[in-house]
Amino acid sequence: MSLIKEYPERSLLSAVEPFYGLCPDGLDSARASARICRIGKEEVIFEQGEKVLRAHALIRGSARIIQTGSDGQQSLLRFIEPGEMFGIIPLFTDHKFPADAIAAEPSLILSWSEENFFTLIEKYPRISRNIIRVVGERLYESQNRIRELATQHAEQRLVHVLIRLSQKVVDNKSATIEINLPIRRKDFAEMAGISFYTASRILAAWEKEGLLKAGRQHIIIKDISALVGKL
Repeated sequence: MSLIKEYPERSLLSAVEPFYGLCPDGLDSARASARICRIGKEEVIFEQGEKVLRAHALIRGSARIIQTGSDGQQSLLRFIEPGEMFGIIPLFTDHKFPADAIAAEPSLILSWSEENFFTLIEKYPRISRNIIRVVGERLYESQNRIRELATQHAEQRLVHVLIRLSQKVVDNKSATIEINLPIRRKDFAEMAGISFYTASRILAAWEKEGLLKAGRQHIIIKDISALVGKL
């Protein structure tokens, strides 16, 4: 992790979840108190159980949020993409990260000390509203994932993973949907709560049907409606 000794552009701040719709003065305040770091691929940003000292937001690249259970089994909870905050909620709870954050590719990350972040929240209530909205959306997503794990078979779960990812990274200029995240079949399996073998078998079958094309670290969905039809 290397610190960049410069202020981020205001336009970068306005695209970060907590600062949507924030006034120019607020953006400038967030900009002045931000720290910007360059993170290498596979570099650990923070570790599960570590004390939370800063709030984070991704502005370039991507990161995996991976949680390890008491049995040592790991689960990929989500991909963090540009504009998303992460590692913030524990500032309001037990001050311990509930999972690891690992850069999936070279990335740029903004962060704020706890003191600076709460000062921004107190001065600009819009930040609080944005955080509540984001937390609500993620809670809704988590509830849906729990329901899927309890009630749906492997193929349906994998469809939901693809739908969630495609909703975030759609190239509107193309007839296809390209997910450009450095995502592996292992990642698909963990997000769907199925084995690596099962995920590979299903993706290979869908590729034969012409529904998608799976590369080593990206996937192109050719017929999203046909995939939705498998639910």
